[in-house]
Amino acid sequence: MSQAEDPLLNAIKEALHTVQDPEIRRPITDLGMVDGINVDADGTANVKVLLTVAGCPLSTTIRSDVEHVLAELDGVNAVNVELGVMTDEQREAMRQSLRGGQPEPEIPFAQPGNLTRVLAIASGKGGVGKSSVTVNLALALAKRGLSVGLLDADIYGHSVPDMLGVPEARPTVIDDMIMPVPALGVSAISMGMLKEDRDQVIAWRGPILDRALTQLLSEVYWGDLDWFLIDLPPGTGDIAMSLGQKLPDADVIVVTTPQPNVADVSERAGTMANMLHQHVLGVVENMSWLETTCQNCGTTQRTELFGSGGGAQTSAKLSERIGREVPLLAQIPMDAAISSGSENGEPIVLSAPDHPSARAITALAEKLATTPRGLAGRSLHLSVG
Repeated sequence: MSQAEDPLLNAIKEALHTVQDPEIRRPITDLGMVDGINVDADGTANVKVLLTVAGCPLSTTIRSDVEHVLAELDGVNAVNVELGVMTDEQREAMRQSLRGGQPEPEIPFAQPGNLTRVLAIASGKGGVGKSSVTVNLALALAKRGLSVGLLDADIYGHSVPDMLGVPEARPTVIDDMIMPVPALGVSAISMGMLKEDRDQVIAWRGPILDRALTQLLSEVYWGDLDWFLIDLPPGTGDIAMSLGQKLPDADVIVVTTPQPNVADVSERAGTMANMLHQHVLGVVENMSWLETTCQNCGTTQRTELFGSGGGAQTSAKLSERIGREVPLLAQIPMDAAISSGSENGEPIVLSAPDHPSARAITALAEKLATTPRGLAGRSLHLSVG
């Protein structure tokens, strides 16, 4: 009897069709996740299930669901579930299936001739103040009269709405078009603005993260922007890689701190951006020193609380790795007004523009705004007729 005619195999296939991927909410059979089925002579059902990404946090749920539905079948005495990982081709086939064969929505910033300057802010690890640098830099650019969009792409740790003072804001949706939230002179969107509940926990993996990023880039009506800033999650994970594929010509700034051990991690973020054909503009060292003024004599003193040299070290390593100069663009001092402003929705470039930290960020914005966009290493979108 052929496998196609084997009643037990057919029953197993039907049972597996009832198992859904917990995030995509589609049967694992429809998603191409079932890679093999066979039954041993002793009644052991062997099933190979392909996860979309290695280390899938919901793999235990998928395994348990498969074991549960198969254990209830007559003729199945034991269940053995082998978990594998999809290839790039299999993941792409799944994405095409989910889209129903329709092309991906168009990302305006990736189109030839688009004049918006795209700037992604990256870091090797969390806790370096990347988001506060991004928000304040966006506002400093907007203060120059430029039209600025701000995407909070840190899906898990979105903090931009709080920093902009719009923690409860929700975007307006017109048909299939999402309108960014205006806040303090910039247009912003964040997954935190799209969640049903502020306390909702997001636990997505590769394909869902990719779809979410595509939606934020293509279904939001950003309009005609001079600058589009993207606050990336720390590290070199799915979002950073997906963004590199969708916006390969974006500029990137790497944020680090003075500690040399942080510089080692920061260099990886810049290296990966370069591997994805993005243009690493330079390095920003945050929390460089604490500046205090003596009330009696008026003398200003700098205290390097976290050591020194991390920004220069990251710059030197990236310059060597990439093969061109990756400069240290700015050193931003520590300032209590930065942290309090982040918590109260009062970014320092607006609430305390004369503070040393605000002046450093404003100077960085001026440097970026007046530097022409170079063509080295970029796609010119030319074709030979």
